[in-house]
Amino acid sequence: MSEAMKLKIELPKIHDIELVAIEGLERLGRHLGIADDKIGEARIIVAEAIINALEHSGAENQGVRVEFTMTSRELVIFVEDEGKGFVPSDVRDPDANAKPGTQDKRGWGLKLMKSLSDDFRIESGSQGTRITIMKLLA
Repeated sequence: MSEAMKLKIELPKIHDIELVAIEGLERLGRHLGIADDKIGEARIIVAEAIINALEHSGAENQGVRVEFTMTSRELVIFVEDEGKGFVPSDVRDPDANAKPGTQDKRGWGLKLMKSLSDDFRIESGSQGTRITIMKLLA
């Protein structure tokens, strides 16, 4: 089955709301026969992207838009907010040697998403942030 399937969701800022998007992702993946390990990696990417958008956007309208386009070969994920934006190049990768000895265990989201993706792009400005992620599934 190579026909693209789409799912679009607008999520409000509610505790654990990313699980709604993950459920949709899993159902699409099962329908298309995607391997569990690939869906597991995609779950992590989606959860991180949504949580980051909800936590860091600074938007009055605290929701995020999520869109999946999936075929048996690839998954494209869009996560978009209407927040204040940020400068992606200003975000430094966490120092794996320094983090374990501190109370600050956060800051791994972008690095994790990039490492699990086959293509990862951020567009950000004063009107919000859009993350586009492509993951090969086959």
